[in-house]
Amino acid sequence: MSALSGVPRRSGRSWFNPSTWHLRTRLILLSMALLVAISGAIGVVSYASMDVVLSKQLNEQLTMASRGRPPEGNPSGRPDPLDARGQAVGTLNARVAGGQISREAGFLSSDFTRTPLTSSDVATLQALPRDGVPVDRQLSNGDYRVMATQTPYGDVVITGLPLSTKQSTEASLVLTMVLVSLGGLLVIGLAGTALIRRTMRPLEQLSDVATKVSKLPLDAGEVALAVRVPASAAHPTTEVGSVGHALNLMLDNVSSALEARQRSEMKVRQFVADASHELRTPLTAIRGYTELMRMTETFTEDGRKSLGRVQSQSERMTTLVEDLLLLARLDEGKAPETTDVDLTQLVVETVSDEKVMAPDHIWQLKLPAEPIIVRGDNTQLHQVLANLLSNARKHTPAGTTVVTGVMRSADGSVVVTVTDDGPGIPGEFQGRIFSRFARVDAARAGLKGSAGLEGSSGLGLSIVESIVQAHGGSVELTSRPGRTEFAVRLPAAKVASA
Repeated sequence: MSALSGVPRRSGRSWFNPSTWHLRTRLILLSMALLVAISGAIGVVSYASMDVVLSKQLNEQLTMASRGRPPEGNPSGRPDPLDARGQAVGTLNARVAGGQISREAGFLSSDFTRTPLTSSDVATLQALPRDGVPVDRQLSNGDYRVMATQTPYGDVVITGLPLSTKQSTEASLVLTMVLVSLGGLLVIGLAGTALIRRTMRPLEQLSDVATKVSKLPLDAGEVALAVRVPASAAHPTTEVGSVGHALNLMLDNVSSALEARQRSEMKVRQFVADASHELRTPLTAIRGYTELMRMTETFTEDGRKSLGRVQSQSERMTTLVEDLLLLARLDEGKAPETTDVDLTQLVVETVSDEKVMAPDHIWQLKLPAEPIIVRGDNTQLHQVLANLLSNARKHTPAGTTVVTGVMRSADGSVVVTVTDDGPGIPGEFQGRIFSRFARVDAARAGLKGSAGLEGSSGLGLSIVESIVQAHGGSVELTSRPGRTEFAVRLPAAKVASA
């Protein structure tokens, strides 16, 4: 979009709202407005000056014409204003004697004869002030500047010169000023547009850099913040350059902070991985000795309950450690070992396992007629399904219907959905439901008790999201009271050619 046509095209922007205009548009319009004002001022001053000069010249000519010249053979030397010799065509001459205008009065024609006055001309001339001051009047022959002078001989001499020459000169001046001003506006508008666009280019570079940075994923993972303002737009000695220089300093600071955050995050991940790995051995020993004591020792009823509690908690801790280890491996960014996985069969097997664990729920399947194959890690995809189904089982009351479906979307990807008609997930929690250790016990999780619901560690959905993303897919949640659906989208397996 050119600067001259800098009309904002986005919705909400309009010529009727100057605050939404581009800066270059406002600069160009302001420059053009100033130029129009300057041209108008020059035109007015020029026109006024020309009018004064032409009026002065016309008055001098009128004065000279009103004096007339002595007629030949007149020894008295009395001037005769009706003598046409030396006068310009169109000159008005008249003498008023005894209150009447002489019959010889009229307008001088090109053949040096006189065009007689009309009755309206006579009335206009008789009403003239006789003080010798030139005045403008409209006569039958056009606009005239006339002057009535009382002579020493008792009569009144009226002389007039046409204003057509003056008006024509002034009209030519106005036309010239308009054409020159329009040409100047066009030339300066084009040149100003090019100069303003060139001057505004550093600001556009700053905007481009800020836009690129705004699109970078800075929230997690390793971030390469290599975007900077070019040196040509970051010179601190200019106004725009100082902004670019400050932006580069800010980006350097942000980059350093992100690198420090990444180093700290990697240390925490490494600690979690190492700690989880080290915890596996003592947990295995606890479980083994618990089983051995159960088989070889005799306990009271309370002792057996306590020992069972120790065993169940060790198993829970083992599951938690395994989940942490899996997340640590996924955080390292290692691609899963992929094979062809029959997703339809995997869904049937996983739902069958959940039926055994929760017979008080209603489990339903919505499967296509043909098997759907995807490329992925069979074990990890099984864990995705198991975690989603377990989430529906743990956080919904008995009698809840859970529907698991597999379908192929229009873009060729595969979508697996797990839908239940439970109480739903609060809206304020949905945005962070895939975060680690995120739980909302009051709404869906509950505590073991009157509702008969189970709690969780808060890692299941985080593992689901990490595994799905490692497979190049995505997972989405939609929830309202009476319907909660998790949709896992995976890329379909490419069919090998024969």
